[in-house]
Amino acid sequence: MLAFVTGATGFVGSHVARALMTAGADLRLLVRPKSNTQNLEQLKADQVVGDLCDPDSLERGVSGCDVVFHVAADYRLWVPDPEPMFRANVEGTRALLEAARKHNVRRVVYTSSVATMGFTGNGSPANEDSPVSLEQMIGPYKRSKFQAEQVALAAARCGMEVVIVNPTTPVGEADIRPTPTGRIVVDFLKKKFPAYVDTGLNLVDVKQCAVGHVQALEKGRRGERYILGGENLTLKEILDKLAALTGLPSPRLRVPYAVALATGVADEIWTGRMRGREPRATIDAVRMGRKKMFVSSAKAERELGWDIVPVEAALARAVDWFRQHGYV
Repeated sequence: MLAFVTGATGFVGSHVARALMTAGADLRLLVRPKSNTQNLEQLKADQVVGDLCDPDSLERGVSGCDVVFHVAADYRLWVPDPEPMFRANVEGTRALLEAARKHNVRRVVYTSSVATMGFTGNGSPANEDSPVSLEQMIGPYKRSKFQAEQVALAAARCGMEVVIVNPTTPVGEADIRPTPTGRIVVDFLKKKFPAYVDTGLNLVDVKQCAVGHVQALEKGRRGERYILGGENLTLKEILDKLAALTGLPSPRLRVPYAVALATGVADEIWTGRMRGREPRATIDAVRMGRKKMFVSSAKAERELGWDIVPVEAALARAVDWFRQHGYV
C-alpha cells in the first residue's frame, strides 16, 4: 500500500507517517520547499516538493497512491491576515480531494479538529452529534477547519471514500513549532505560568492519535467523523500533572475571565499589531477558553477500536523532548 501523507514534517503528521510505516505502508510525503525536515529523519519515504496551494504538486503526490492522509493544516490561533490560512486549509483540502478523486485513490483520511465540535458552556462532553454551526466557530483557524471539514463531508456524500478524524489536543514529542498545546508545556517549563484561567481541554497522546488515523483507514465508515480523544482535564489539572512530572510549582492564582480577556486585548494590540509578532495571549484563545473543550470518544471506541490512554506518559515525553532540543 502506497500512502500519500500531507503534513508529515509537522507534529501529528510525523507520527501518522511513522504509524503507517510501522503498519507496513510505503510512504510518499508532501514537503514544502522551506519546511523544517527534522521530523522526517529515519523515515523511509519518497518526497514531493510542493504545498496545499500548489495543485500540480498535489497531483504528483497522489498519482499512483492507494490512500491519502491529509494531516497538513495552518494551525495558528493568531494571524495578521487570515486569507492564506483559508486558502491552505479550505481550498487546499478541496484541491487535494479533487486530485484524489481524479486518480482513483481508494480512501482518504482527513484530519479535522475537535475545534469543529459543538461545545456547551456547562462542561458536558461534546460528541460527533452535538449541534454546531459556522457562526459558533471563534477565530479564523476554527472557521477554516469547519469549512474544510464541510468540503470533506460533501466529497463523501458524492461517493468518495472519505473518513474524518477529529483529534483533540495532542501532546508528546516532536512538536517542533511548537503548537499552541506544546507552548503550554514550554511556558510551564520556563516558569511563565504565574496564573491560570478556568478552562479545560481533552489531551490525547500523539502516538495514540496516529494509531487512530490508521484505525480510521481500516475501519471507519465513509462520511463519518470520529473524535480521537484522551483525558478531559481542566487547565489547572494539566499544570498540576506537569508540576508532578517536573518538580516545578503549579500556579495557585486563578485569573477571572474579564482579566484574561483584557490581557489578550492588550497583548494582541502591542505584540501582534504594533510589533508584528504572534501574541502569547490572544482574544480568540481567551474566548475559546470560556468553554471547556471536553469530549466523548465513545464512537471511535465502538467503531474503530480506539483506546483512551492516560496522558502522563505523553506529557513526560513532551517535557523530555522540549528540554533535550533546547526549547527551555
